[in-house]
Parts: sequence; structure tokens; C-alpha cells
Amino acid sequence: MKSESNQLPAIKITDVWVHYDGISALEAIDFEIPQLDFLGIIGPNGGGKTTLLKTLIGLVKPSRGKIAILGEPPARAHSLIGYVPQVSTFDRQYPIDAWDAVMMGRLSISRIFRPYNRNDRALTAEALERVGMLDLKTRQIGKLSGGQVQRVLIARALAARPKILLLDEPTSSVDSEAEKGLYELLHELNAEQTIVIVSHDIGVISSHVKSIACLNRKLYHHGSKDLTPEVIEAVYGCPVDLIAHGTPHRVLKKHGYNRGKHD
Repeated sequence: MKSESNQLPAIKITDVWVHYDGISALEAIDFEIPQLDFLGIIGPNGGGKTTLLKTLIGLVKPSRGKIAILGEPPARAHSLIGYVPQVSTFDRQYPIDAWDAVMMGRLSISRIFRPYNRNDRALTAEALERVGMLDLKTRQIGKLSGGQVQRVLIARALAARPKILLLDEPTSSVDSEAEKGLYELLHELNAEQTIVIVSHDIGVISSHVKSIACLNRKLYHHGSKDLTPEVIEAVYGCPVDLIAHGTPHRVLKKHGYNRGKHD
């Protein structure tokens, strides 16, 4: 028999609204993500995707509504979630090597001002090995490729041993070969962790994830990765053919959606 904790949804969002200066960024978000799901979130630039991730980790407070992370509010769920920001927001000029960058992931677990211990170092090494970066642990961040930096950021999140990984545009600054490797890594991680990934690349993401949600202030989520024309029209404001399983760039472009102009 499954334990009660295994029966909880990984994330449960109930009627969540977020406002900035009186303007709604998220409206009536209401959905659940089961444990070990691999969810892709797509939507137009300014549609609230990054805001949603920041709300889940407690950086943005909802105007109203409730969020539960494995049954806990975001303020008490820091150790349950690993957050991987966009590479473009990470300062690659900062004088730090891969090892120290990943070790920082233990700060959310270790007491502030307490020295790192043997367990912290062991988990840092384990995380770097998991993403294939242990051999480059002494390499300065600024000398790594975009794909390697992204793996370091994932390792930093893994060092905290989270149950859930949230990734914001993880392939936006990498080439196609690195992108393929990152998705292979995410598939391996998904055996043990729930994964939520924000992406603008509908064609690629639909061939990798288990389910897709479309977000443009309001969220459309039906527990699958098949996107109907009605959903795409509601989100992007343009009628398109069925988009799933890797078809869509030329179809979206035909109707005014240009890759790279949406977050």
C-alpha cells in the first residue's frame, strides 16, 4: 500500500492570482501536478511562466489562493524544490568554479554560517557526477560552454536532494547537441523527481514531456501533451492546426508566432 506522502500531488495550486501594481500576471490558476510527472509549460512572452515558477518557490506571494508543495506551503517547502534559472540570468563572469557553484546548493540545507561538512561535499560530488560534470569541477564557470553551465545549475539544484525540479528555459542558450543531452539527463532524473520545465520551443518539448500546460495569465492543463487548436488559439490568440509530437514551428510561424519572441 502506498504511503500517504506518495498519494499527495507534487504540486497543488488552488485559485491562485498574482498582481503587479494592480495588473494581473496570473489569473485563477487551478491545477495539480502528480508526483513523477514531467510537465512542460508553454505560452507567450509576458504570459506569466516565470512568475508561476517564482510563486511556487515562494519568491512571489499570490494575491489570493493556495499552493501546496507535497502538502506544504512554499515557505516550508524550500528543501523539496530545486530551481534552475535561465543561463542568461546567471553571471558567468563571477569568479567561481563548478564545484563551489554546486556547493552553494547545500546552503538551503546547511545552517547559515556553518561550515560545509563531509556530507555536503559528498552530495556535491554526487550531483556533479550525476550531470556528467565531476571531471570539470575545478573549471571556472566563465570558461564553460552554455550546455555545461546549464548542467552545473542543475547539479546545484540536485545537491539539495529535492523532490521537484523547476527549470526555466533550460535549453535557451545551448546548441542542439547540448539540448539533446540535457533532455536525456532530465529523463533520467524524472525516474526519481517530478520535473516542471518552462520552454518556448513547443515542437521539441512536446516530444519529451509527459504533459503540457499552456499559460497566458490563465492556465490550460488537461493532463496530456496533446494541444488542440482551441487551446493554442486561446493562449496565443491565433488559430493553428493540432500541435503535438514535434510538428509545429512552420505552422505557428504561418499564424504569426515567431520562435525566439516568446519566453
